[in-house]
Amino acid sequence: MKGSGSPRPEFSRPELIAILTYLCKRITIYTNSHFDMITAEIFTAKGNMKLEFYEKETPGTVKNFVDLAKKGFYDGLTFHRVIPGFVLQAGCPNTREGATGMPGTGGPGYSIPCETSAEKQYHDRGVLSMAHRGPNTGGSQFFVVLSRQQTAHLDRKHTCFGKVVEGMEVIDLIRQGDRIEKIVVSESV
Repeated sequence: MKGSGSPRPEFSRPELIAILTYLCKRITIYTNSHFDMITAEIFTAKGNMKLEFYEKETPGTVKNFVDLAKKGFYDGLTFHRVIPGFVLQAGCPNTREGATGMPGTGGPGYSIPCETSAEKQYHDRGVLSMAHRGPNTGGSQFFVVLSRQQTAHLDRKHTCFGKVVEGMEVIDLIRQGDRIEKIVVSESV
């Protein structure tokens, strides 16, 4: 602008191309990280719960849960541990109809490492977290937090890997022995 007092920067054509290329890459990274999202829905006789995952913070745990859900691992399992004001726990294959093992003691046949150093490792109401017998012993069992009041001692000891974003009222209706009909995973781009 004439008379504004501040000089206008001048760039050569190669410099402008480099700047625009950089900005386009940054926009693509932002777009990809904000619009590629995996969600899931847990179907029960009491209602459905829609889940969002902490993919960036806990990629291994999310991948494990999603892979098991896609294989139908959770279909037909019960919420074998329900403590009012604390948690709902599910994911033990010994709760499948006809299974003979002790409920609460089964898993997928392997363990996954905890991912507790990431952000979002707080057990607030509606958060999904991995159940385990000790560090790095989780596999398929998970719990949904019913209240923050009783769960601060779990923070950074159990991996928080997602949260219920719709159907929060359903978590209050679930009782011990209620079944997961199925978990449907959706990947949006």
